[in-house]
Amino acid sequence: MSSLIVPPILTSPRDDAIKLHGAFKGWGCDTAVVIDILAHRDAIQRALIQQDYRAMYSEDLCKRLSSELSGKLEMAVLLWMHDPAGRDAVVMRNSLTTGSLKAATELLLAYVSPPWNEGLEVDRQMVENDAKALYKAGEKRLGTDERTFIRIFCERSRAHLAYVAPVYHSMHGNSLKKVVKKETSGNFEYGLLTILKCSENPAKYFAKNDEKPDSTSQVLHNAMKGLGTDDTTLVRVIVTRTEIDMQYIKAEYSKKYKKTLTDAVHSETSGNYRTFLLSLLGPKY
Repeated sequence: MSSLIVPPILTSPRDDAIKLHGAFKGWGCDTAVVIDILAHRDAIQRALIQQDYRAMYSEDLCKRLSSELSGKLEMAVLLWMHDPAGRDAVVMRNSLTTGSLKAATELLLAYVSPPWNEGLEVDRQMVENDAKALYKAGEKRLGTDERTFIRIFCERSRAHLAYVAPVYHSMHGNSLKKVVKKETSGNFEYGLLTILKCSENPAKYFAKNDEKPDSTSQVLHNAMKGLGTDDTTLVRVIVTRTEIDMQYIKAEYSKKYKKTLTDAVHSETSGNYRTFLLSLLGPKY
């Protein structure tokens, strides 16, 4: 259930665009107006506001927001303005840290590019050849031949990969998962392990990793515990779940941690950034 509060009587997208443009005039930005409008409009309304703003002012609203806002508030508002697909792209881009960017990006592009082999047929000889190739690309050499790992993990079917793992263990005395952990790191390692787990039991993997209210409340709690706050995670979860099931997440958070999510966010954030997040969360209960 969504926590977004939309006024019962809305102004038109055109009027909202005019008010936003007015908030950008003069010295500085009237962030109170920006928050009051954008934090109380649903995805369709936000898209219409962007269309009307561009039509009237020949300017992209998100680019203008980026130039007017800064810091954590800018990050939160811009993510909120994207449609779901755009948000996913932003989150994925931000998750690729500099250290593992190149290999992880090669991996992602290869995995989503055709042709895909989803057949159930498995060629035993090819399985053994791949197990040998992975051994030569990892354990047998100094350094790691990432291209070989990318080629096999991305071009083979799930059924094929499910056989490669036990055959690798049988031939070389080590589990393929351990080899991946030893030979790779960061997001590249995470990507390879995810592909491997999905090949073994996709239903189990997605059931375990689906973000449900109880697991999401824990992600939020972890983002705010200890010294400092993981604002990237905090923003990602609140922005992406506000229009889906934030009311359930709030209930689970209160039940699990004996404290409302609203109070937790209030104590860990400040200024207009806090105001924006609390606006998305809606009422405390």
